[in-house]
Amino acid sequence: MKVYEGRLKAAVDSGVFILKLCGDVRLTLCATLDHQAQLLAETPGLRAVMIDLRDTTNVDSTALGFLAKVAMALRGRLEQPPTIVADNPDVKRMLEVMGFASFFTLVEQPIAEIEELEELPELQADEAGLRERILEAHRILMRMNEHNREEFQPLVEMLESQQANGHEV
Repeated sequence: MKVYEGRLKAAVDSGVFILKLCGDVRLTLCATLDHQAQLLAETPGLRAVMIDLRDTTNVDSTALGFLAKVAMALRGRLEQPPTIVADNPDVKRMLEVMGFASFFTLVEQPIAEIEELEELPELQADEAGLRERILEAHRILMRMNEHNREEFQPLVEMLESQQANGHEV
């Protein structure tokens, strides 16, 4: 089985922001995801957000943390929570277990398809920036529910310890 490198595509149409994750989405894309979360938090006239995971083969926990950051950045700004479209049973189960249903509307098919998605350039992060984003993403996931807190607490404690001691993650 071929593993497809992760890509992000996006479009804005009539106040609706669409973010499509494709392939194997890992921490290497977290700078780009973080940037999108910050942009969305500051976008005037935003009515809805849809995150499409139908072409995703894998999403690691760091990338999931930044998807959660999107939802948290938009909380109270939209009439409805952001929507995640996922039709893969494994991805849907992972989202449910990690508590995404409390922050997103989870659906299998979008209301409408947007064909004109623009590929987002991958933003690079230096090692220190990458380490900080990994830590931030997992702290966000821990705030979502007790299961995530228990799951990621050891990792976060290890990363914080390494950071405090000036070691590389």
